[in-house]
Amino acid sequence: MSVALPLPRRRARAGAPSGALAMGVSMLYLSVVVLLPQAAVVARSLDGGLDAFWDAVTSRQAISALRFTLIVALLAAAINAAFGTLVAWVLVRDEFRGKGVVNTLIDLPFALPTIVAGLTLMALYGPKSPVGINVALTQASVLLALLFVTLPFVIRAVQPVLLELDRDMEEAAASLGAGPRTIFMRVILPNLGPAILSGAALAFARGVGEFGSIVLISGNIPFHTQVASVFVFKQIESDNSGGAAAVSVVLLLLSLLVLFAIRWVAAWGSRRER
Repeated sequence: MSVALPLPRRRARAGAPSGALAMGVSMLYLSVVVLLPQAAVVARSLDGGLDAFWDAVTSRQAISALRFTLIVALLAAAINAAFGTLVAWVLVRDEFRGKGVVNTLIDLPFALPTIVAGLTLMALYGPKSPVGINVALTQASVLLALLFVTLPFVIRAVQPVLLELDRDMEEAAASLGAGPRTIFMRVILPNLGPAILSGAALAFARGVGEFGSIVLISGNIPFHTQVASVFVFKQIESDNSGGAAAVSVVLLLLSLLVLFAIRWVAAWGSRRER
């Protein structure tokens, strides 16, 4: 026994530096890839002082772009929250020919370069539309682009929860006389709520920062179809990097708020499960 005791202690002491090293390397990588670029943007936005920062983010064109971005991103997230949940329900609960293909195509907006998505939407809904629908250079075109790129977020957030959902609760409710609508509203929807909200929040965050799929079909018309990400790009082209950085910081803050909201929703969902 006296010989065996030091071995675990040596292993514990040997394991401690490797754990500290792993944490140090992780924090260094996170700092270089994520934190330092964000800090650089914040610092660049304050080059001209707080007055210049405030003037940049409160200009008429910046406010118009930010307002339109928030409205269209919220609208896209809300629509996809409803229809994304419906698609996830069909993929999990129904059987049909070609289900695997549909399930694969759901992830296409993740894999497709966003500029290619913009070209696709322009070909389908532009002036030479094969279906006779031309919404190019309109606010509807921006909404269509965001619906396309954000749909998978809701579907992939809701699908796993539906797969793990205990159907015994639904059968118990049905045995007590509850109809399909009551079962969905009282049993299924409360369990799906956190996943739907998380998916919608991720879709909103993606919509706020979307660029490639919008820049072609929207036309970037100030005070009409210009979104914040394209506004930032145009400011850089105009050699106003300080103004571009200031609006970027506002978008960064919005993204952080969304991420904190997602964490809160996840914590709320785990408390409900307990």
